[in-house]
Amino acid sequence: MFALRCDRAYLYGHPERELTRDEESIYKNALVQRSKGIPAQYITGHQEFWGMDLIVSPAVLIPRPETEHVVEEVLARISTGRVGRTFLSDQSLSNSSSQKRSAEGSRIVDVGTGSGSIALALAKELPRAEIHATEISSAALEIARANAARHQLEKRIQFHETDLLAGIEKNYFDFVVSNPPYVGESEEDQVQMEVRKFEPRNAVFAGPTGLEVIERLVPQASGVLKPGGWLVMEISGTIASRVKELLTAWENVRITNDLQGIARVAAAQKP
Repeated sequence: MFALRCDRAYLYGHPERELTRDEESIYKNALVQRSKGIPAQYITGHQEFWGMDLIVSPAVLIPRPETEHVVEEVLARISTGRVGRTFLSDQSLSNSSSQKRSAEGSRIVDVGTGSGSIALALAKELPRAEIHATEISSAALEIARANAARHQLEKRIQFHETDLLAGIEKNYFDFVVSNPPYVGESEEDQVQMEVRKFEPRNAVFAGPTGLEVIERLVPQASGVLKPGGWLVMEISGTIASRVKELLTAWENVRITNDLQGIARVAAAQKP
C-alpha cells in the first residue's frame, strides 16, 4: 500500500498489478529499513489513532491503541456529567440538555502532546470544548500542528511550546490529560528493541524509577485545574500503586485496566 500509494481494497483487488521500477525501489528500500528494526510507522510516516490517519516521525512517540483508553476516560466522565464540583446523574442529564452542553464545553489541556493524538481525538469528539496542547519539543510540536491542519482541527487546538504546564493559566481547566513518559531506566531491558532504539527517549523514559515526570505533573495539574477538575493520565502496571500514593490528596482516584487487564489509566479529581 505504501509503495503503490493505494488503499487496501485496491491492493487486494488487483493481484495482477506489476510494480514500476520506482515502486519496486520504494518497496525494497522499505524492507531494508524494516529489517534494521525501524518501526513501520516511521518508514511510512503514518499511524492510525481514534480513526484518524496521523503523520508520525522519529520526533514523536508512535500513538498506540492503549492510549485511546485515556480519551475514553475523558469522554465517559463528560457523558455522565462528572465535571466540576457537582456530579450530574444520568437522569438529570437526560432531563437537561443544557447541562450536557455545558459539560461538552469543557476546557482541556493535553500535556506532552507529541503527535497530537489525544488532543485531536478530543477535538474531534467534543466540538464545543476548548482544547490546549503542550509540548517541550519544537520538532514534535511541528508534527502535532501538521496533524491538526490535516484534519482541519487547527482552529480548535491552541498549542504551547513549554515544559509540562509551565506558564499555563491557573485554576482554568476542567481536564488535564497526558500520556507522559513513565518507563523507568531500570526497566530498559524489558522494553522492545524498536522502542528503545528508534522512538524518542525522552517520550519513553522518565528517569530511574519511571515516576519522575508524573511526580512533577501531579502538582502542576492541581494548579491549573478548577476545583473538581480531573487529571487523567496513562500509566503502566509497574507504577500503578506508586501513582496512587502520589494522588492521596486527590478525590475519586481510579485506576482503569486496558483490554489485557494491565493498569493503564489513572484518573483523579482535584478537591
